[in-house]
Amino acid sequence: MAIVREGAKFGDKELILETGRMARQANGSVVVQFGDCMVLCTATAGGLRPDLPFFPLICDYVENFWAAGAIPGGYFKREGKPGAKATKTSRLIDRPMRPLFPDGYMNNTQLIAWVLSADKIYDTDILAVTGASAALMISDIPWNGPVAGVRVGRIDGEFVAHPTFEQREESDLDLVMAVRDKSIVMVEGKAQEVPEAEIVEALEFGRESVQDVLALQHKLAQEVGREPMDFEAPERDEALVAAVQKQIDDKLQSAVRIADKLERYGALDELRDEAVAALSETYTEREDELKSAFNELKKEAIRKNVVDTGIRIDGRKPEEVRDVTCEVGLVPKAHGSALFTRGETQALVTCTLGTERDAKRMDTLEGDFSKEFMLHYNFPPFCVGEAKPLRGTSRRELGHGMLAERALKPALPDQKEEFPYTIRVVSDTLESNGSSSMAAVCGGSLAMMDAGVPLNFATTGIAMGLIKEGDDVVVLSDILGDEDHMGDMDFKVCGTEKGITAFQLDTKIKGVSKELMSEALEQAREGRMHIMEVMNEALSAPRKDLSPNAPRIETIQIPTSEIGTIIGSGGKTIRAIQETTGTTVNIEDDGTVLIASTDAEGAQQAIEIIEGLTEKPEVGQIYLGTVKTVVDFGAFIEILPETDGLCHISELTEGRVDKVEDVLKEGDECLVKVLNVDNRSGKIKLSRRAALAERGEDADA
Repeated sequence: MAIVREGAKFGDKELILETGRMARQANGSVVVQFGDCMVLCTATAGGLRPDLPFFPLICDYVENFWAAGAIPGGYFKREGKPGAKATKTSRLIDRPMRPLFPDGYMNNTQLIAWVLSADKIYDTDILAVTGASAALMISDIPWNGPVAGVRVGRIDGEFVAHPTFEQREESDLDLVMAVRDKSIVMVEGKAQEVPEAEIVEALEFGRESVQDVLALQHKLAQEVGREPMDFEAPERDEALVAAVQKQIDDKLQSAVRIADKLERYGALDELRDEAVAALSETYTEREDELKSAFNELKKEAIRKNVVDTGIRIDGRKPEEVRDVTCEVGLVPKAHGSALFTRGETQALVTCTLGTERDAKRMDTLEGDFSKEFMLHYNFPPFCVGEAKPLRGTSRRELGHGMLAERALKPALPDQKEEFPYTIRVVSDTLESNGSSSMAAVCGGSLAMMDAGVPLNFATTGIAMGLIKEGDDVVVLSDILGDEDHMGDMDFKVCGTEKGITAFQLDTKIKGVSKELMSEALEQAREGRMHIMEVMNEALSAPRKDLSPNAPRIETIQIPTSEIGTIIGSGGKTIRAIQETTGTTVNIEDDGTVLIASTDAEGAQQAIEIIEGLTEKPEVGQIYLGTVKTVVDFGAFIEILPETDGLCHISELTEGRVDKVEDVLKEGDECLVKVLNVDNRSGKIKLSRRAALAERGEDADA
């Protein structure tokens, strides 16, 4: 196979697609390169799986540490299970690709993005999205692409396509998009309270910026693309569908309008089973087809009701939000807690405050760093009335948690200067019927305020949906689980009264237009403001005092030259301070000392010890010292922790002294004045006589 390389302008550089050199046994293989970043993307199809109830697509993003010239941390020193970044990027690939496979295609299909080179200047996640699309385009796998990925930032009011890591630090928004022709199929991102209209402008800029990359993929497919494999979508048996329709017609509308989720599910299951039983003799061994036909008719009925009447499953209007209740301070020992309930969705969210030692250490291709803010989202099986074994964190749980974390992070105070705590928020979904991740955002904001975290503003979130039948379009606020599954869009929007902080868009149709995006964002804003009013009734501002269970962190500054003194040989001194005072002490490279304790007295004791260890004796200052050693020519007196000086026998008192022991003994306390400090040797000269004379005290007293 000949090597083919084609390029197109992308941002401020050229994006290159190459095929024919690597991984030639995959159905499609492309290396995408941008600067010194390279990602190998493959598309492979396996056997047919008609037995599965879903399309078996697997997407994996693999971070190779050698790609950044690094060796993995940890004991095994090799790449292990995917980290948070890899899992998130795998989802980024899956979400725009999955809707574009034709209905009925059920072959095992896998997309792998293999990072070959990471220059630590640009992120490779967006390249993986474009590369996976290109690999599908030149393969024989049926797919309705291409799509192109792009990240959009804004610096000093100017939009930037595919910004560097450094530019992203300066940007007030960070959008990740997947674009198909003139429509958007996937978006996620974060922003610093950016108004909705400006978000729409950013999305339009991103769409326009990848048109050359889309054309590049078409060109590559024309040059080296393979003939599509034989595939015909299974034809619908209209007679079978009509038979099911006739069997359920008079009962289906009543069942789909039952507001309670579990009651509705029970009624629909009973109706389905009745229809299958009644038709099983006519359609022998076609039970799965009968069930599938029932599900199609159920979906059509629900969608038709919304379009024709504007009334949803639970009786709400399209823009209406379910009843919301908020409670705070429910969990006595948690530092902060909130119970957020919206309809049949409920989340118990807790906030825990810790020290710098509690921060999460991250080992990534871009380098090591610490996370002082974490949000963990859990989805136990009982929240949807199921009985399943509890396992590790799923991709879905990780993705929902990262979305909620992005939404809340802009509200945080400065965790270095203003509020030097590690913050962990945990959202446990107790009930679920639509957008539990948005419940995590609302509950997380309340839980942190309940803990006394000085948030800059409260944050809310809402999930938007879409029903599109031909030219008829209905945008839905606060969607139910069924409206998500049977609808055409899942659009989560988080923000404040001023603007958006995070959002995520997934579609099941070919894309969303600019006009539809604007309508959805405005309707989402109205819904968020309604939820904000209810949240404010429960807790409108952060509590003035921290939870009594939370650690108190005191901050003092010491000279960097004294860090070693506080730590001591092998950490002996700092351990002794912590054991004596019951505190946790962390020292940063700039000499900032953080002292954490739930006991104010212990914290103050630790401060006094540290200040004593770092205090320098001043000439002319009087100290209350303790006699450590008596010698013939004087006494060595400790005036500060681990700092002593010599009081010569002639400086003990007025007049002649024959023996030091006549005046001082080991363990005695006495006032002494510093006469001199030798900066070279560190020797300190003390005088008891001068101290007593200055204080006007009798030397013999």
